[in-house]
Amino acid sequence: MNFGLIIIGDEILSGKRQDKHFARVVELMTARGLSLSWVNYLGDDRARLVETLRASFASGDVVFSCGGIGATPDDHTRQAASAALGVPLVLHPEAADLIAQRTAEMARDGKGSADMSTPENRQRLKMGEFPEGSEIIPNPFNRIPGFAIRNHFFVPGFPVMAWPMLEWVLDHRFAEHHHRMPRGERSLLLFDVPESAATPLMEAVEAEFPDVKVFSLPSVGEGGRRRHIELGVKGPLSVLDAAWARLEAGARALGGAVEPVGPAA
Repeated sequence: MNFGLIIIGDEILSGKRQDKHFARVVELMTARGLSLSWVNYLGDDRARLVETLRASFASGDVVFSCGGIGATPDDHTRQAASAALGVPLVLHPEAADLIAQRTAEMARDGKGSADMSTPENRQRLKMGEFPEGSEIIPNPFNRIPGFAIRNHFFVPGFPVMAWPMLEWVLDHRFAEHHHRMPRGERSLLLFDVPESAATPLMEAVEAEFPDVKVFSLPSVGEGGRRRHIELGVKGPLSVLDAAWARLEAGARALGGAVEPVGPAA
């Protein structure tokens, strides 16, 4: 099962706001023994959103999408998901009820009217219009829900809302996948050897251990250290030690200085 993340908003691409979702989603998934396969940053461009979602729906991946599910002109995610699936947007009855509850709470605080027939509140109800066949994702912050359809999970761009909503999805929809295959990572620093010389070793380790990924992170000498390569393996714990032993022995055979970084779960 592959997990993907889509982060939406012109404000992210322009640098007006810094993305916080990626790091938090990685943290949430790592705590559950899961990992992301890909991440995609997109602006508020409906045509591009439709194209991207059409491809991700077809892929069979599990996809989390943050942002653009409001009801202002620069929010396109609900409409794009509908177009990508070829189904209409419909007002979800449970979402309508939750929005009405939230509107009543605001009215009690002196913020507007609880009458859902007013133009302002009719506009609020648009936030409950989801692609036909969607289920809601509860929002503990202000009741305004997100929606789920075809293993895609759409939440607001606000971290205070998005993060607990994504936790709910991970724990209610994918609990059986938590820690199904314990994974880990180990690496070493290799000095005085060019990356090109280490490549055959990396290829050999991946060929011998197909479930393991080998990585190379070259450094030009940041942090006061001389130039080096961080070589590592990551994958299921059942084969990690053997793959690590093969990588470490091969690295030492290349003739450079080796400094193990140590295990990482």
